Amino acid sequence: MDVYKTHGAFSWSELTTPDPAAAAAFYGALLGWAVKDPDPNMGDYRVASVGEDMVAGICAPFPGAPPAPPHWGVYITVDDADASAEKCTALGGKVLVPPMDVPTVGRMAVLQDPQGAVFSVMTYSDG
Repeated sequence: MDVYKTHGAFSWSELTTPDPAAAAAFYGALLGWAVKDPDPNMGDYRVASVGEDMVAGICAPFPGAPPAPPHWGVYITVDDADASAEKCTALGGKVLVPPMDVPTVGRMAVLQDPQGAVFSVMTYSDG
């Protein structure tokens, strides 16, 4: 199964923390992850890998984000991020971050289920 093309598959995890460098060192030592230094074009975003496979991102909170403790977020692949956001609302959930393009990655939205759990959906680009 290709998790980047299969609707409903968990495809990415991302840690948001005020100290990405310390988190990268901790998870690298704990799990054997190789964590790349941030790409200057991506801000303070680090990508962790196991072997050749990218497994997670580690980043600081986005500027202007409401205060929150460090947390892991999950991404679920969907065929259409916009349609999934609309369906989430119709099913009683909320759209916390409307669908938006992520350059070179795809289109995503941050949603909340009716019980309050937050997750992201992503439609990956073919390139």
